[in-house]
Formats: sequence, C-alpha cells, structure tokens
Amino acid sequence: MKRALRSHLGAALVAAFTLAPLAAQAQLFADDEARRAILQLRERVNNMQNEINAKMDKTGTLDLHNQNEALRQEIARLRGQIEVLTNELANTQKRQKDFYVDLDARLRKLEPQKVVVDGREITVEQAEQRAYDAALTYFREGEYRNAAASLYDFTRRYPQSGLVPSAQYWLGNTYYAMRDYQNAIAAHQVVLDRFPTDSRAPEALLNIASCHLELKNRDAARTALETLLSRYPDSPAAATARERLQNLR
Repeated sequence: MKRALRSHLGAALVAAFTLAPLAAQAQLFADDEARRAILQLRERVNNMQNEINAKMDKTGTLDLHNQNEALRQEIARLRGQIEVLTNELANTQKRQKDFYVDLDARLRKLEPQKVVVDGREITVEQAEQRAYDAALTYFREGEYRNAAASLYDFTRRYPQSGLVPSAQYWLGNTYYAMRDYQNAIAAHQVVLDRFPTDSRAPEALLNIASCHLELKNRDAARTALETLLSRYPDSPAAATARERLQNLR
C-alpha cells in the first residue's frame, strides 16, 4: 500500500513541478490563457490538499507524514506562483488598457472634425485644418507673401475641402493687402463662380468693387456693386454697397 501511495504521490509531485514554469511564462499568455492557467493551478492545489487530508485520515506513519509535508511545501510554492501569475495578469491587463486608451486618444486626434466656418458646418481633416490655420496666421501677422503662397497652396492641395471658399476669399484679401488688385479681383471672382451661395460671396463682390476703385475703374466698381445688390439684396454687404453707389453717382 505504501508503495502505491508513494507512486501516486510521486506522480502528483511530478505534475506539480511540471506546472512550476508557468509563472515565468506569464507574459506569453493571452488573458484567457492566463486565467485558465490560474484556475488549473488552483484546482490542482485543492486536489492535492484534499488528497493529503484523506490519506492522513487513514494512516499516521512517519514516512507518509514526511511525504505529506513535502507536498504541503510544494502546495505553498504553487500558491505563491498563482499569486505571482495573478499579479502579472492584472499588470498586463492594466498595460493593455492604458495602451488602448492612449491609442484611442491618438486616433481621435487624426479623425475628421466637424467645425463651423462662415456659418456652415463642415467636416475637416486635421491636416487641412492645420494648413488653413497656418495660412491665416500669416495673414493676421501681416506676412502677406507667406499667406498668399499658403492659401494658394491650400486650394490646390485640398480642392474638395469645405474650407476652400473661405481660403479663396482670404487669398483675395491677401492680394488686396499687397496692393495686387488684379490678382485680388481674380481670386474673389473664383468665389463668385464656384461658390455663389457661400456667405462670403457678397463680400467678395464688395471687395472686387474696392479693387476696381483702387485701379480708378469707376464703371467696373459700379457694376460690381449693382451686381451685389441684385444677387444678394439682403446680405450685410448690400448696405455698404448702397452707400458706395451713392458716392459714385
């Protein structure tokens, strides 16, 4: 009986030692695999503990006591490994959660954003928005050559962007600030031709009239103002157009 018992306990010890490297390999487990490994270890520990208790009830020999003591020590070691593996799993899950939170934040920064420009809600890619903002920054700071180059480049790089009408309008204003009235007229005319319903269109006509006045072309200025009143009579720019027409008569 003792020989059979020793054989049985020896097999249990071999199984226990076989499981020992699991803690060192915790990083190789996926979450589900790690959980299964922990549950298997716990089940094996419980089975070994129950086996010890059952055999201690049947015999109290010193030899069996020593073997049972060895098993208890091995159980304690396995429980330590379970704790290590459990902690490693928890740390891995936290790292994964932190990683996905960071990844989600990064992806959100790259996603198109809805913005309101000139009273219109449009969807804009982050690269578009940065390029547009940089061009307007040049304009606000009085760096008109850089502004003109950046705005022109924007309309070519992002021809389908919802920011193009505004970029084209500011391109006309930039040329006007540089006293390049012919190019200013051409830039504003693009707004009228391509985006006649945009809120900037009446202002583009008003600016065209201003350019013609700077060029001493009163007739062309008058035509632009009359066109503004005809197409956009209720626009804020129409009131200014009426005043200017009065001065041209």
